[in-house]
Amino acid sequence: MKKALILFLFLFVSKSWASFIYIPMNDDNQKNHLKAYGIVYYSLQNGLKAKWLLNYEGGSFLIENSPTIENECKIRGVSYEVVSDAKASIILQQIASPSSNQEAVTLEKAPKIAVYSPKDKMPWDDAVTMVLTYAEIPFDVVYDKEVLEDKLLLYEWLHLHHEDFTGQYGRFYGSYRTAPWYIEGKRNAEKLARELGYNKVSEQKLDVALKIRNYVIGGGFMFAMCSATDSFDIALAAEGVDIAEAMFDGDASEANYQSKIDFSKTFAFKNFKLEPNPIVYEFSSIDMTRKRRIPKTSDYFSLIEFSAKWDPIPTMLTQNHTMLVKGFMGQTTSFDRSSVKSNVLVLGESKVNREARYIHGTKGKGMFTFYGGHDPEDYSHRVGDPKTELDLHPNSPGYRLILNNVLFPAAKKKKQKT
Repeated sequence: MKKALILFLFLFVSKSWASFIYIPMNDDNQKNHLKAYGIVYYSLQNGLKAKWLLNYEGGSFLIENSPTIENECKIRGVSYEVVSDAKASIILQQIASPSSNQEAVTLEKAPKIAVYSPKDKMPWDDAVTMVLTYAEIPFDVVYDKEVLEDKLLLYEWLHLHHEDFTGQYGRFYGSYRTAPWYIEGKRNAEKLARELGYNKVSEQKLDVALKIRNYVIGGGFMFAMCSATDSFDIALAAEGVDIAEAMFDGDASEANYQSKIDFSKTFAFKNFKLEPNPIVYEFSSIDMTRKRRIPKTSDYFSLIEFSAKWDPIPTMLTQNHTMLVKGFMGQTTSFDRSSVKSNVLVLGESKVNREARYIHGTKGKGMFTFYGGHDPEDYSHRVGDPKTELDLHPNSPGYRLILNNVLFPAAKKKKQKT
C-alpha cells in the first residue's frame, strides 16, 4: 500500500512537470497573436521556463505547464495546447536538425520596460504604448527628467515615443503653429527646459539623446518608431551645431550647418541632407514619405529571412505569420536605403523605392531597432484621429514586429557565430 502511494505521488509529480503549454503562432491556429506575447511575458514574470521556437509555426512558444497560465490563456483568448514532454521533445529535436532553418531560444526573465513619453496628453497615439497595454505587458513611463537623472539604468528595454530630439517641436510649425495643442506643447517644453536648467529645448533634447546613446552603449536595448528614429540620429550628428530656426529656439540657425554634421556619431544613418525650410514637415532626406509613389492598395513591405541557427537575433525580430506586411505612413514612414549605414541590418524592405522599413544594429554593448511609420493598422494616421482599437486587429503582423522587440531582451544571451 505504501509503495503504491509512493508510486502514485511519483507519477503525479512527474506528470505535473512533464508537460508544456504550446502556443502556436501560425496564421490559422492562433486567435490572438498580440495577447500571446503577454502570456509569455506573464509566464516569465512568474518564474516559469519558456522557449521561443524560431521559424516554427510562425514563431511559436513552449512554456512550462502551469494551471495559472492555462487559465490566463482562456481569459485572454489565446489559443494553446497542452503537450506531453515526449511531444515537446519531438518538436525540439525537429527544430535542432541541421537541415531545418529553426532554433529554440530560451527566454530567461521578463525585461523591465520603459516608454519615453511626455506626461501631458498629445494629439496622437503611440502604437507601442497601445500594444503593450493591449497585450497586458507592464511598463513605466519616463521622460526627460528621469532620463537625465540616469533612471534608464533600471530598465532593460526602452521605447522612444513619437518624438523630436532636435528641439523643433516635430516641425509642425507650418501647419499647426496656431493650434492650441501646439502652443501649449511648446510652452510646456520650454517650461520643462528652464526647470531642468537649460536655455533652449534643443539643448535639453540633445542631452537626453546623449543619455539614451550612453544607455545603449552600456548594454541597453532601444526601440524607436516614426520620427523618434531619424530625429534621434540627427540630434546626435548635430551635437554642438545650431540647426533650429528662430521660431523654434529664438535665434537663427548656424551658417552652413549642413557641412558641420558629423555622421560618425549616429546609430543608423549617414550622408543625409537636413531640410532647411522650417515650414516643411520633414527633418531630412532620410525619410521616404515625400519621395515614395506607392498607392495604398499595393503598399507592402517584405520581411527578410535569416538563418535561425546562425543569426538568431534578426530571426527573433522578424518572427511573424506572414513575410509580407501592410505598409503604413508616418512623419517618418521609411528610410532611404542610401542613408542606411552598411553595418546596419535591414529586416524589412520595400524594393519598389529601395526603402528600408525595419532596421537593426548594435552600438557598444547594446542594440537598437528602428521601425518606420506611426501605426501599423492605421495607414495614414493624422493628428487628432481616434486611436486604433486593437480588439479589431488581434492578429496584426505589423504590431507583432513591435512585440518581437519587447520579448527579445528576455532571450538568453548567446555568442553570435561568425
